[in-house]
Amino acid sequence: MAKRATRESYGAALVQYGADENIIVLDADLSKSTKTELFKKAYPERFINMGIAEGNMMSVAAGLAACGKTVFASSFAMFAAGRAFEQIRNSIGYPGLNVKIGATHAGISVGEDGATHQCLEDIALMRSIPNMVVLNPADDIEAMECVRAAIEHDGPVYMRFGRLAVEDVNPADYKFELGKGVTLAEGTDVTLVATGLMVGEALKAREMLSQEGISARVINIHTIKPLDEELIAKAARETGAIVTAEEHYIMGGLGSAVCEAVCKACPVPVKIIGTDRFGQSGKPAELFEEYGLTAANIAVQAKEAIQLK
Repeated sequence: MAKRATRESYGAALVQYGADENIIVLDADLSKSTKTELFKKAYPERFINMGIAEGNMMSVAAGLAACGKTVFASSFAMFAAGRAFEQIRNSIGYPGLNVKIGATHAGISVGEDGATHQCLEDIALMRSIPNMVVLNPADDIEAMECVRAAIEHDGPVYMRFGRLAVEDVNPADYKFELGKGVTLAEGTDVTLVATGLMVGEALKAREMLSQEGISARVINIHTIKPLDEELIAKAARETGAIVTAEEHYIMGGLGSAVCEAVCKACPVPVKIIGTDRFGQSGKPAELFEEYGLTAANIAVQAKEAIQLK
């Protein structure tokens, strides 16, 4: 099966929807990596390279949005969510402006770039900002749909994209709906809730569990905020145990959001797969093993969650 990095999907989607003259794309001197260079080639008059000045880029994006434009501001997740947090919080989130943040190269799958560039806290940071929608697509199909949904949504949106090429986990006729999770497979013993590239690992874990006679439900969460709490609560009631999986810190990410929802609606055992350590330089596959971001570990944690019922 062909693979495509979601950052490439982001660039392609900007071109696909870029005929709208209200759209402006900004980049912090990383357009080749973030793939906004595709938009630059197609619509050069509406692309601005802001240089290595992410905070300033977010402030300019806020100004353009205040004038009625739909603005995409792009950089690596570490710089977009980390370096420019204050400007995003105060200039974009507080007034609820129509700025879409395209954050690429998130997570340890950045690989050899190492801990300084492996942003593992961006979901937590963006979840903490009122008015902010947080999207984390699992594959090419979903990434393209995330951009469309971001354009249609009136308000700030944070989109998390990866560097690593991944296989599609969604069908070609996939129906994307902002704020709604997707049940990819039914199950009765445990629910595997995953986001981003961990969705593929969750599906593999389900196959491993089925060989042991364990029935696992798999839910893909592309919208981490607002979370589909109704779907999560339903899964908690029907399966009695949940495992979450994300390429992010265990603090403040998908696992935290799911725990908040479960505690309110239907308390059940929840195991969170992520990390509480900084990343390190290495090949992505080796890093996934080191940090337990694998189908095998999801299967192990699922069996432990079932025992806690």
